[in-house]
Amino acid sequence: MKRTARGFSLVEMLVALTISATLLAATFSALNASFKSYKRTTESASTHVVTRIVMHRIMTMIRTGEAGSFGPFPENPIELPTITSNSIEFVVNGRTIDESQIVRLERRDAPEGSPDGPFELWLLLTTVRDGVEVEQQERPLLVGIVDAVFTLEYDVGPSLRRATVDLTVRPNDLQDAAVGANLDTPSIRMVASASPRNE
Repeated sequence: MKRTARGFSLVEMLVALTISATLLAATFSALNASFKSYKRTTESASTHVVTRIVMHRIMTMIRTGEAGSFGPFPENPIELPTITSNSIEFVVNGRTIDESQIVRLERRDAPEGSPDGPFELWLLLTTVRDGVEVEQQERPLLVGIVDAVFTLEYDVGPSLRRATVDLTVRPNDLQDAAVGANLDTPSIRMVASASPRNE
């Protein structure tokens, strides 16, 4: 007697395909959620580290600066000794006696259509020799800035008594802005104060 090999029926094949498709969809959904969570964590961590480094550098520049070399100045330091600004600048000694450098940190609008945010924090370094500007360099320090506020408290002179820097940054590690663009990652806010050295 001849035996015939029996295969899967059409119904069995459809049931197997349905189960496989369901398992694949569930696996993809879990991987997608895991990737988004990883992306959110890495963006927050890397932005946090970079913002801390920038904030530490700004505080060091303020602490090592001379109290009378900071700006912008209030119009009347006796009546209104505190000024709030989107920039801070100060003069530091250069490499030679007749040379000085003006360091300016300022909040600027981000380029139109930038996915990083409405503002950027820029560093401008102007070298002055014998009262004449000889060189100017500028570069961005941080992108994705939600806000950058410098609160400067002056004594009569005017000489800076204390500077407070308030930075709010949107996390973005710039690896793939499109992936994390719709994530609701909370902003990172850092506030620090420093006083310059006495002259």
